[in-house]
Amino acid sequence: MTIEAKARVYGDAIDTDVIIPAKYLTSRDPMFLGSKCMEPIDPEFATRIDRGDVLVGGRNFGCGSSREHAVLALQGAGISCVVAKSFARIFYRNAINQGLVVLICPQAVDVAKEGDPIAVDITTGTISVRGETFSTEPFPPFLREIIDIGGLVPYVKQRMAQRQAAGQ
Repeated sequence: MTIEAKARVYGDAIDTDVIIPAKYLTSRDPMFLGSKCMEPIDPEFATRIDRGDVLVGGRNFGCGSSREHAVLALQGAGISCVVAKSFARIFYRNAINQGLVVLICPQAVDVAKEGDPIAVDITTGTISVRGETFSTEPFPPFLREIIDIGGLVPYVKQRMAQRQAAGQ
């Protein structure tokens, strides 16, 4: 699967309170959360994003509170993938649980500029920006399955249905 979009570039330590401020945590609606995404540092974020854009972050992206809402906000805003130098561990896991592609590739982050065309192949771990191609570790097949189906809950439901159908 290849994602081709524009890069939306941010710096280091973008925390979950920046991705979605706590005052909006009364909702789990991705579209509502997406409309408020990145509001503290970029009030126009939600109106500038094209569905499918790739967010490019620096070090420790998603630090702060353990907040699934942050992933939902990014998805609701239209972000298809986050490429960063590093991720906060709990954000990384929440992203996979919610079916958001997250890849670590410091070299691509260093090259990407706001609005650049970016291509991310999650099967091979290849990221192309500004005529340069970078490699990162691709998701193993079982994580790709979780991402492809939309997250951990749909994955588990599918597996349970398959087991029931097989009489297990």
